[in-house]
Order: sequence, then structure tokens, then C-alpha cells
Amino acid sequence: MHKICILLLIYSIAWSQQRSLDARIDSVLSKMTLDEKIGQLNQYSGGFFTGVNKNRLSGSYEQLIREGKVGSLLNVFGSEQTRKMQRIAVEQSRAKIPLIFGLDVIHGCKTTFPVPLAEASTWDTAAVALSARWQAIEASSAGIHWTFGPMVDIARDPRWGRIVEGSGEDPYLGSLMAAARVRGYQGGDLAANNTIVACAKHFAGYGGAEGGRDYNTVDMSERTFREVYLKPFKSAVDAGAGTLMASFNEIGGVPSSANHQLLTRILRDEWKFDGFVVSDWNSVGELIPHGAAKDLAQAAELGINAGVDMDMESDAYIASLKNLVNSGKVSQNTIDESVRRILRIKFRLGLFEDPYKYCDAAREKAQTRSKEIISAARMIAGKSIVLLKNDGEILPLKKSIGTVAIIGPLANSKRDPLGAWAQQGDSGDVVTVVEGVRQKLSAAQVLYEQGCGITDSSKNGFAAAVAVAKKADVVLLVLGESLAMSGEAYSRSRLDLPGVQEELAEAVCAAGKPVIVILMNGRPLAVPWIVEHSNALIEAWFLGVQSGNAVADVLFGSVNPSGKLPVTFPRSVGQIPLYYNNKNTGRPGDPRNHYTSAYFDLENTPLFPFGFGLSYSKFEYSHLTLNVSSMTMDGSLTASVDVRNSGTRAGEEVVQFYIRDLVGSVTRPVKELKGFSKVALRPGETKKVEFVIMPEHLKFYTLDMTYAIEPGEFMLFAGGNSRDVLEVPFTVTQ
Repeated sequence: MHKICILLLIYSIAWSQQRSLDARIDSVLSKMTLDEKIGQLNQYSGGFFTGVNKNRLSGSYEQLIREGKVGSLLNVFGSEQTRKMQRIAVEQSRAKIPLIFGLDVIHGCKTTFPVPLAEASTWDTAAVALSARWQAIEASSAGIHWTFGPMVDIARDPRWGRIVEGSGEDPYLGSLMAAARVRGYQGGDLAANNTIVACAKHFAGYGGAEGGRDYNTVDMSERTFREVYLKPFKSAVDAGAGTLMASFNEIGGVPSSANHQLLTRILRDEWKFDGFVVSDWNSVGELIPHGAAKDLAQAAELGINAGVDMDMESDAYIASLKNLVNSGKVSQNTIDESVRRILRIKFRLGLFEDPYKYCDAAREKAQTRSKEIISAARMIAGKSIVLLKNDGEILPLKKSIGTVAIIGPLANSKRDPLGAWAQQGDSGDVVTVVEGVRQKLSAAQVLYEQGCGITDSSKNGFAAAVAVAKKADVVLLVLGESLAMSGEAYSRSRLDLPGVQEELAEAVCAAGKPVIVILMNGRPLAVPWIVEHSNALIEAWFLGVQSGNAVADVLFGSVNPSGKLPVTFPRSVGQIPLYYNNKNTGRPGDPRNHYTSAYFDLENTPLFPFGFGLSYSKFEYSHLTLNVSSMTMDGSLTASVDVRNSGTRAGEEVVQFYIRDLVGSVTRPVKELKGFSKVALRPGETKKVEFVIMPEHLKFYTLDMTYAIEPGEFMLFAGGNSRDVLEVPFTVTQ
């Protein structure tokens, strides 16, 4: 009874607070003119452009704000500049409604953390939430209220440049990472002065672009759309994300910015989302080239009626909505509801109480590149590194080593480790691999040669690189992509090393010295020659400002690598799309049978499977058991597996649990990740890791599109990656 009373009290307080907020919103709304309401739905870039440059309404930003024609600005940065703009809005405009300032804080503001794909490699939601929390602290001190992140798009095609911004190919892992980032950005109290509103993007299906080509068409079944691509968005909404961004792509012939089914029926009616939706840059205006709208007025009509509340940089709303309301094509109520949603977020941020709360120059100075945030960036960068090969346990290296040769176009780059969307990151803050190793080694001789450029065709530097390799006890070969080869509008048709880097590797390996390859890249690369001929291989992604220190920490054993791949690595671009949770087909690949689903010139298997990653420890799995062999459709069962550290170093292992529904009304994937646990083990220690299988783990969209469990036979898998697993069957009964 006591617990019931407490719950009723909590509900009563929440209901009262919501009523109070709604009353305040209605009070503001009742005093606004139609022009001012439409102004709240309009967003401009007040600084640099992150999309197609275009003409807009005449007049300066200051004039447009003063006239109530702007509800939000993006790309305005710094406490002084945001204070200046905010003062015009709240002191010189008639409605005195504060602006909301947005910025693409994707993996850092001034202090650049690892790119999101790298952070997903931690398989550590607490670390990812901590990263987002620090990013929010730094960004909010510079006057930013709102980040256009997290990007939660599932990506199964590494040709797509924006795979670098997300968490990879799996909806379960992606969902946990989405929620973690939302919690980190928004904190425990959105009204605090060190939080920023999250914006889950791009809603939805953007990562399924045909051919991996950015902005391209997406077409898939509703079942795949809901089971794979929508799940991380639902997780972000459930975690409290205040906003979502409509994507550029179409699905089934309907562009997202005109998709009422997506933005209203699913997002608001099914999911009960009460925040607001912003378009992507000019995505409402792009309804015209899509062929969905004949002109800007029709684009505005489609966008607002579908559920896009705020128009980013197309001028469609500000130019057309008043006439559309007067002609009856858009209702006054539709306008009012969109304005309510935007005002709700501004109230939740506390901007009506104190519009200048994020505009404190002293706080900005104290929070920018603080010692604490730099330390966090280094720690998370170390967790993001994935060890892919370690023949003969060549790693970790001993600090007593005599001579180290560091070679490669990325070995001493100050710019590229920042990665795509580095925002305000400064290359001068970057610690390179050369610098990180030299700081780690006080006595050893460290030799450096670039060898070649990232995309160069020249081999003029090969001779010098080989010469230093021959002088060394070990070679660190740092290869990969430039920061500008991934991110928005940077799709690639090939997945190999660009330029002559592989030829450089061939020349260096021919010197006969042990070679450790360190990859820096924003996507999985197809590098089978490198895998075969290197002694060790480290996937470092783009790790941000502490890149070199984090790599050196792993190389010399200060950090025992624990990262796991959040995406499959192919052997060749011809295998794409390649992902672990594929369907079995009626003729699953069999090298002994020609008439099966396979390539005649390449094996089906990946270069590295999803979930793969080595450690300086050795982990052995045994005794995968279930407490019972059968569960009811509303019951549960508990699985357990023993994991032993048989190595000589303490380490962390990500224990992964996968499930397969063997027979269903529709076919199911060969494996689906349903749980994981990161466990720390001392040398010789064994831990029993448990996983409780609940009904939610077994639901899917059945033949009639009901989200439900079907009784039958299942298989549970447990292991250190999606390929190397133990298995045990279980059944689900009526």
C-alpha cells in the first residue's frame, strides 16, 4: 500500500507539472500573431554552412530575429555571440521568445572525442554516456542548447560515408548506444545549465541508401524497417530525446519530410513523442527535386502536414505558411501544435526563466579543453581501440625496446585523427602517434618517415621508409583514410587503402622486420593483404585529440584492449552488403556444393566478424547452460556461461549473447544480438555470466505484422564475437 501511495504521489506531481507547463505554453501561444508563430518554425544557419548554400529572405539575421521571423539558429558559436543574438530575441522582438541555438556536436565541441563508430566499439554504454556528458558540458558553456545528435542510423553498407557517425550495423547495440548518448547529452535535468537537447537523426532509414551513396533512395519492407532501422530511434525516444531530425531519403516513394505515416502515426501516435521534429538542411525544399512537390509552397504544405515542425534553411515555411493557412490548405491548429512542441523544449531548457543561462564567458573559459575533459577523451579513446591480430603475442611492446620505426601517411597527421564532423576541434590539440610513442618511450630511439601521402600516387618516399624500417626492432605502420573520406557526402566506391599505401606496406614488410599496422579510418576497410602479412593489426578509427596517447597506451600495455567491432569487415567491396544477422536462405552457402548462395571467386565469410576483438588476455568459454530448457510466452529463463581468463594479464571481455528463432511465420536471421556484458577478469579467474531471456527478446513482426512471440524452437549462442560461439537449444510453449 505504501508503494502504491508513493507511485500515486509521483504521478500526481508529474501530472501537475505537465498541466502547469501546458498552461504556460498556451499563455505564450495566445499572445502570438500568426507571423510570429511561423517565425518559431523557421531556422537559419547564423554561421558557417553545413549544407547547400542558398538565397534566403532579405535582411540581416539581427533584423529577422527582431521581426520575429527566426525561432532557432544553428552554427552560431560562443557565449558572447549567442548572448548577442539572444538579447535581440528577448529584448527587441515583440514576442520576446528566446532562440534555441543548435550545433552538430557529433563527437565533441572544442575537445574532440573518438568518432561515434569508434565509441560504439567500446561496447560500454557508461563510457559512451560519459563522452556525451562531457561534450554537453563543453558545448553548453559556449552557448549551445541543442545538438544534432546522436546519429542512430543503422548502416550495413560501409561505402556510405556517414557510417562513421553511427554505431554500426546492429539494432540492439545501436539502440543501447542511442539511449546512452541521449542520457549523456540531456543529463538528469534538462533545465540545468550544462545540458543540451538531443536530436536523434536521421528519421528514418537513411543508412539504407542504395549503393551506399549518400542522399540516395531507400526501399525496404516494413518489417525490416521496423525491426532494424526504427529500433534505435524508438530507444532514443524512450530515453527522452527532445527532438528528432527528418532524413533526406525517401522510403517507398515518400520522402521523410513529407511522410505523415512516419512523423505522425508512428512517432507521435504510436510512440507518444512530445518533442519536435526539425527538417534536415533544406530537406523540405528538396521535396521539389524528389518529385513530391511542384513548388516551395506545396513543399511547405506537405512538410508541415506530415509533422515537420521546424524548417531548416529552405525558407519554405516562412515564405508560404501564412498563405497556406489563409487558403485552408494548412490548419491553424497544425501551426499551433508545431509551435507548442518547440516552445515545450524551450521551456524544458529553462530559457524562458533565464535566456542567457548558457552565455557565461567565465564558464566557457573554464570548461573548454579542461584537464578533466582531456582525461576523459584519452580514456574513452583507449576503450575504442580494437585489436584485430596479434601473432606470437608481439603486443604489448616492451618499453625497453631499442629502436622503433613509425611509418605511414597518418603517423604524424595532426588533422586526420579529428575525424569527420570535428566541429570546433583544433588540429593543434591533436597528439599524433609519433608524439604519443615518443612521450611513452624516453630511452628508445624513435624514427619517423611518412612514406607516402594518403591518396598520393608517388612512391618517392618508399626508399626512406624502408631504410628506417631496416634500422628498427619493430615497425609501426600507420595507414588508412583521411578525415575527409568519410562523413556526409563522402561515400566511397572502394574499401581498400587509398593511394599507394598498400604498396608502401608491401615494401616495408619486405624489409623483414616485425610490422604492426595501425588503421585510422571512418568505415570498415577491405584489407586482406594487410591482415595476412602484418604481425599485428590495430583498428584505431579516428580517436580525436588524444589519438596518439591512446594508441601508445595500447601498444605498450598501459591499456589492455577490450574493444569489439560494431560492424562487419568485408574481404572485398563485392561482398557488400555484408552483416552478421543475415537470412539463411533456402540454399545457404556451402563450399562443397556449387548450387548454393555463394561467390565462385571469393568465400562468403567476412574478414572480421561483427563483435570481434582480441585482448592481451586470453578468454575461454565453457558450460553454456539454461536453468530450464523451456519457457512460456510470458515467462523467462536464465542462461549462464563460464568465462575464464587463461592469460597472464587482467583484462575485460565483452560476453555476447545471440538468439535464433529456428522456425517462424516469416524467416528469421541466423543470429540476433540480444544481450552482452563487459566483465573484468584477473589472470586465472573464472566468472559465471548470466543472461535472462525475456519475452521482449523473442518478439518480431509476424506474418500479419503483429509484434509478438511465436512458440517453437530457438537456439541461444554465447561467445566473444558473432562467429565463435557456444550454443544451446530451448523452446517456447503456449
